[in-house]
Amino acid sequence: MALIDSVLNLVNKTPKDPDAPKPPVGSRSEREAKIKDKAGLVINVFALLLAINAWYGGKLSSTVLNNTISANNQWAWYQAKNVREVLYTTSALEARVPENKAKFEAEAARMNADKKEIMEKATKLEAERDEAKKRSPWIGYASTAYQLAIVLLSASILAVSMPLFWGSFAVAGLGVLLSANGLFLWF
Repeated sequence: MALIDSVLNLVNKTPKDPDAPKPPVGSRSEREAKIKDKAGLVINVFALLLAINAWYGGKLSSTVLNNTISANNQWAWYQAKNVREVLYTTSALEARVPENKAKFEAEAARMNADKKEIMEKATKLEAERDEAKKRSPWIGYASTAYQLAIVLLSASILAVSMPLFWGSFAVAGLGVLLSANGLFLWF
């Protein structure tokens, strides 16, 4: 119950000691208290945006890495099938027994069909990788903007500066725009 009361006091922003003397109106300590009240919550929101952005950036990095490896594996398999197709084609050309020639030609045709399937998988993986590569820089730029916004908020508390406080919102807004572009690739 005491925890709930503490949380409610934080949300309602009730002073710890209602009889404590209040600083003079407009004084530095009053402005500092106002900025601290506002900036504390806003820093948490900006940190949450940064964390979500970092998670998505990590997801993009994993996609780039995993799809590159998978596509390389597919192309290696494609090359192996190509070698086998050439061997079967050559064997069919040199076969003296018609039954063997037919078997070698059938295997060569199967290798060719397998190669087409493998090529489709590899190109699909490469397309997904390339899409993630396009999005990734925007997410990185957004992370930088969120970090700068948090720094500006912290500086606004230390300097008791409302322009820095509101400037952090502008920088965070830029971060949101950059994150959105990383998601939707508007430009």
